[in-house]
Amino acid sequence: MIYSKMWCVVKPSVGIPVFIAAVAIASFSVHLALTLNTTWVKNFLNGGAKVVAAAPAAESTVKK
Repeated sequence: MIYSKMWCVVKPSVGIPVFIAAVAIASFSVHLALTLNTTWVKNFLNGGAKVVAAAPAAESTVKK
């Protein structure tokens, strides 16, 4: 372990839950920012209107 001496200062029973809580808060804040600052995420999560892409018309290969 690279930071083995850190556990001499911070007890693992305190450090590990604080680390996990920090990761959870950071993840939540990123997802909240995406939801509030974009339009397509809200439409995607709410099942917005479906857009059907039309295929271009095929050209005829028959010679006249």
